[in-house]
Amino acid sequence: MPWSQFEPWAGKPDRGLFHRCLCRHGLNCNRSRADVPARPPLGSEKVDRAQKREAVAELNEVFSNASSVVVTHYSGLNVAEISDLRRQMQAAGATFKVTKNRLTKLALDGTQYAPLTDLFAGPTAIAFSDDPVAPAKVAVNFAKNNEKLIVLGGGMGDNQLDVNGVKALASLPSLDELRGKIVGLLQAPATKLAGVVQAPASQLARVLSAQGSKEEAA
Repeated sequence: MPWSQFEPWAGKPDRGLFHRCLCRHGLNCNRSRADVPARPPLGSEKVDRAQKREAVAELNEVFSNASSVVVTHYSGLNVAEISDLRRQMQAAGATFKVTKNRLTKLALDGTQYAPLTDLFAGPTAIAFSDDPVAPAKVAVNFAKNNEKLIVLGGGMGDNQLDVNGVKALASLPSLDELRGKIVGLLQAPATKLAGVVQAPASQLARVLSAQGSKEEAA
């Protein structure tokens, strides 16, 4: 029997736009090729699962090692704004990373930040660092000038922080600021000592003599 009896479009110019469905849809099927879902490349599902496992492992390492983590909503931020936020984080020694909630919840399991699981709903991103103050400081300051970034909460080690806790953490001096203050304290006495040593011998003698008189009077 000729195919023309089974294909009403036989001989038409657009015959190539249709396919023969001899099994599920009958011999007289007019579905276009665009209606048929494309099959994924062979082995792509295995690659996808491997990538997800790698992403979970990477996030798990982040949560295992970070001194602090801040969870945010970034809905509405454009590419330029996210790039600007990332630059500010990097300059402070922190990292800003957009997350996939399902994978992130898996990565949180077994880490000190597991109590943060409920914060991961909607368009979330995390800021983290070895410096416990830097992620909070940059995120809070950025959110003051851009309401599209919303701080949800976070954690510092085993301590879970709400929004106010993150803001309080942001008000503390960062590690770099603390180092600067410590260096300043150490350098101040050294400067004074250098001035005394470089003074003329007569002036140094007068200082020592005056100190001795005070001790005798005491």
